[in-house]
Amino acid sequence: MLGGAAPAGSVLLTEAQRAQGKISAVCIPILESIISIMLLQPVATVNTVEEQRARWERKRSRTAKELVETEQKYLEQLDLVTTYFVTILKAKGTLQPAVREAIFGLLESIHCTSQILLLHLERGHLGLGLEGFCQKLELYGRYAENLEQAKKTLQEQVKRNKAFCRFKKLQESRPEFLGWQLEDLLPLPLQRLHQYKHLFRDLMENTSPDSVEFQHLAKAVKSVSEVSQWVHSTVRSHENSMQLLRVQKLLKGQKTKVLTPGRWYIQEGWLMVVPTKGEEVKRKMFFLFSDILVATKPCHPLHPLNSDKFSCQAVYPLTQCTVDKVFGHTQSQGGLLSLSFPHKTLLLMSSNQEDINNWYLNLTTAIKQLKARPTLVHQKKYLTEQPVSSREAHTVQKMCQDL
Repeated sequence: MLGGAAPAGSVLLTEAQRAQGKISAVCIPILESIISIMLLQPVATVNTVEEQRARWERKRSRTAKELVETEQKYLEQLDLVTTYFVTILKAKGTLQPAVREAIFGLLESIHCTSQILLLHLERGHLGLGLEGFCQKLELYGRYAENLEQAKKTLQEQVKRNKAFCRFKKLQESRPEFLGWQLEDLLPLPLQRLHQYKHLFRDLMENTSPDSVEFQHLAKAVKSVSEVSQWVHSTVRSHENSMQLLRVQKLLKGQKTKVLTPGRWYIQEGWLMVVPTKGEEVKRKMFFLFSDILVATKPCHPLHPLNSDKFSCQAVYPLTQCTVDKVFGHTQSQGGLLSLSFPHKTLLLMSSNQEDINNWYLNLTTAIKQLKARPTLVHQKKYLTEQPVSSREAHTVQKMCQDL
């Protein structure tokens, strides 16, 4: 090289290789460039690490800012409920204390928890804020358990309590509400819990594991995830109860009890029952639950009371049921399932390939889960080995309990 000292790589080549004549003049410049790059590699690595840390810090700053801003908005919305409803209703006495508690429940405590958290966040005390917040997260789980009852109580008061109905409309017409109704604001804590889960995780992923705040964030992520699962289970349980109640109302009479503790709704639909003795194929409505399969037929369309209902024909316990797909393994038109019980075989057919696959999957999954959980409701004595006909359904009724 001209006009300066030779690079270290060039010196090495001159002393070790050129003197021995082992490298041609053409290869020497290439090797010198490679060696120079190798000598500078540690510097490039350091720069890459610093750039990554800078990106993490930028992401962390953005997420922290988003957490503060969304918490402020969340608190403003909670203020609408606590200020214009809870506080005033306490003073006016428009609702009985028990009714007011049933509607708003732990909302004031959640509001207070959010105020404290926001105070710490605005002062930059993330760790201290999360430590206190995690101790109050149980409030969200308990609030979720009462939410559906709160909505029901609110609806009843709107219908029956004219004074409360007028008060509610007056408060909701305030400009601060921006068109929001009380029914829209009650689920806010559960929506915010979902946001906490993602915000805390994003903060943790962009925080150095060596920092004190990382430990607080890791604990917060774990706690919020556990409560979120609690809330999810609560919501799922309520949805299942609504499905069971809906099916119970669809069935004529009270002989077949669908509302049973521990039972889960899975699927329903029309299937063709293929007879074993040359009779006509019959189209029936089936309801699949976690422990039984209910076969029904529609009531007469001209029936004065039950024209929109179904008559139960049989209840098949799944405890000793095996399912085989007779045909429908390939992309054919529909398929046929064989359900074997100790004293009966049921052949179910559908012309829809996807439909028959769903029934097969749900049936086999339900049976597998039954066998894996011997303490569930399916083990109770009322579930005999034989399918239960509508005439024998009264034995089921005695052992079942209403939800």
